[in-house]
Amino acid sequence: MKKLFPLIVALLALTSCGGSKKSSNSTEVAMQPVSVVFQADSAYQFCEQQCQFGPRTMNSQAHDACGQWIARKFGSYGLEVIEQRATLTGYDGTQLQSNNIIAQYRPEQQDRVLICAHWDSRPWADNDPDEANWHTPVMAANDGASGVAVMLEVARVLAADTAQHSALNAQLGIDFICFDAEDWGTPQWSDLPDNSESWALGAQYWSAHPHREGYKARYGILLDMVGGQGARFHRELYSKRYARQVVSRVWQAAEVAGYSGYFPQQDGSMITDDHVPVNQVAGIPCIDIIPFYPDCETSSFGPTWHTVSDDMQHIDRGTLKAVGQTLVQLLLSE
Repeated sequence: MKKLFPLIVALLALTSCGGSKKSSNSTEVAMQPVSVVFQADSAYQFCEQQCQFGPRTMNSQAHDACGQWIARKFGSYGLEVIEQRATLTGYDGTQLQSNNIIAQYRPEQQDRVLICAHWDSRPWADNDPDEANWHTPVMAANDGASGVAVMLEVARVLAADTAQHSALNAQLGIDFICFDAEDWGTPQWSDLPDNSESWALGAQYWSAHPHREGYKARYGILLDMVGGQGARFHRELYSKRYARQVVSRVWQAAEVAGYSGYFPQQDGSMITDDHVPVNQVAGIPCIDIIPFYPDCETSSFGPTWHTVSDDMQHIDRGTLKAVGQTLVQLLLSE
């Protein structure tokens, strides 16, 4: 994940993105609060269940077992599941047995929205304050499991809502994609130069080889580290560059849902993450909901990022709720 660009580079990139003229499309359409409720306790449990497998590092038994569980869980809510397997090459030449898990809600519909997150764990806690932990796998409760947990709860909510009387636009389908091999990027302790191409390998592969030929979506939303304590989600700058209207719509949904405190009207940084190939290769306007901690000494991604402290003790139900209810508000407002 997450190559963080220097702020001056990010600002230059942002100012080169065109004028500030507003479009007359859906970004300015008023929303009404929805009655469908995202359950934070359920999302927390989904996060915990992933962690019970242990770190889901590439080529590990825990990784494969958790992948099977994720696929079954989406399937239990009536979604059609596709497992996109590929052998990808890591920064160090390691052959990675990757599995992008795609769960399709209403697969028959052509008009679609994409929600995504990565599900693999960082193999090395290379940002840990204790050097002795730099080669220890990360549990990835936040940096991995939280995004999948929110998607699973949204899928559960949609399935329950459909069983009664669906509030979602009947012509709209949703694809939940769990990207693999996101966190095998060059570790800080490596002698090799950091290469942004070494991150988001599963997303790069899917963007060039989508699960359906000619696949398109209205827009995409990437969820990354959406369960951390004290998280605030500033507007990521690649997101503003490629999908400014989607950013506006999501932040509007957060305000209507009552979670504007988690989604301040402030810019963050420019981050290389799974949404970049989705934008640049797949051509789908996709944003990144990712936290920004401007005052954190350990990392602007938060104090547990790529450390052994990224565990369930540092997951906040309130953060999961804010992100999940914002998504429900957005989707049911389409």
